Amino acid sequence: YYVMKKFSIHTMGCKSNQFESAIIEENLISNGFKKVKNIADADIYILNSCSVTHKSDNEALYLLRAAKHKNPNIINILTGCFAQIEKSELLKFDFIDFVIGNDEKLHIVNYLNAEDKLHAKDIMELAEFNKVELLDTSKTRASLKIQDGCDNRCTYCIIWKARGKSRSADSEFIIEQINNFSKNGFKEVMLTGIHIGQWGKEFGLNLLDLLKDIETKTSIERYRLGSLNPTEITTEMLEFLKNSKKFCPHFHLSLQSANDKTLRSMNRFYKTEDYLKQINQINTTFELPFLGSDIITGFAGETDEDFENTRKNLETSGLTQIHTFPYSKRKGTIGENLPDQVPDTVKNSRATVVKAISKSKFEEFINRNIGKTVEVLIEKHRDKHTGNLKGMTRNYLTVQINSDREDLFNTLQQVKLLRYENNIVYGEFYHG
Repeated sequence: YYVMKKFSIHTMGCKSNQFESAIIEENLISNGFKKVKNIADADIYILNSCSVTHKSDNEALYLLRAAKHKNPNIINILTGCFAQIEKSELLKFDFIDFVIGNDEKLHIVNYLNAEDKLHAKDIMELAEFNKVELLDTSKTRASLKIQDGCDNRCTYCIIWKARGKSRSADSEFIIEQINNFSKNGFKEVMLTGIHIGQWGKEFGLNLLDLLKDIETKTSIERYRLGSLNPTEITTEMLEFLKNSKKFCPHFHLSLQSANDKTLRSMNRFYKTEDYLKQINQINTTFELPFLGSDIITGFAGETDEDFENTRKNLETSGLTQIHTFPYSKRKGTIGENLPDQVPDTVKNSRATVVKAISKSKFEEFINRNIGKTVEVLIEKHRDKHTGNLKGMTRNYLTVQINSDREDLFNTLQQVKLLRYENNIVYGEFYHG
């Protein structure tokens, strides 16, 4: 190894990447490296990249170039989805020292003194989930990656090429990890992956089988699910979750559009009216469930009429919040060569419309929660700006409580939600 032992790491993109960066950190620290914030103090700079849009690719190159500029002796390591897709193409940049693939990054220490600069095998050949555990006790909520890869071929998306085939962690491993989190004091775990709705298919199982195991075989108090496609949430699943003691009624639906023609050209296999019904079903099954979603505006071929349809459907939907992105053409996808690309100004103005719908829906949702007394998991740290205790409700609202008590960190408390002002929900401890 190099004598130098200081590293700085930057993470772009999704929850899986955040989870994997924490694994990289643990791997380096347990091998005698020290994490530093400042690039100027570091010997190694690791960029765990995202490749969801070409903007993220450009940002990655910008960050690596800037790191070398700031500290010319630094060893720049590019990993993540951009590294996995472009591989040797990236070695032409003199500010990149190593290119390490998505699987290899989990054991990054093995490559630091290698002669070769590129370590990224063909991820499409990976058949097994790389089981890694992470125990970051500074966090209030544990994160567990249960699946990687994706077998869908959406026309706007490159991620299947960066992540490979869908592969699942086995149920025993997941249960053991969750129970290990409980032993270490965690009260909540977030189940993440690239496409968790595909969990278990190579074992002839489905996500509901796993959730049943979590219900009966773990002692964790709460868990949350990452994003799901509408087709992956069945009536049977909702019936089961309704009676679950552990499930947090917080869904994230990967919708992408609310217009059928657009969905077809994206290669998404569901109809808007089906998922609008499903959203209503979720809203009647649980008390005030949080329903987040993703929408892409201005996909190739989306006419004003198509968007108007999306707008009306979103407006009348029972969603709580909508993350919206103007479509970004991605090199190497089918979407890149589709006719009738939409101008950026139009994509952006459509995104602004959806953001406004999201804002009003979210505020309406919060107001429906005010006055209720709910269970809140108090975070391990006070709010940086206000000094208040803060925590999260089961239905994904962050609440602040003005209290000087120091004995409540990482505990579950009954909190009455009082008011919403300046984008903050305030509550008080309920003494019934």
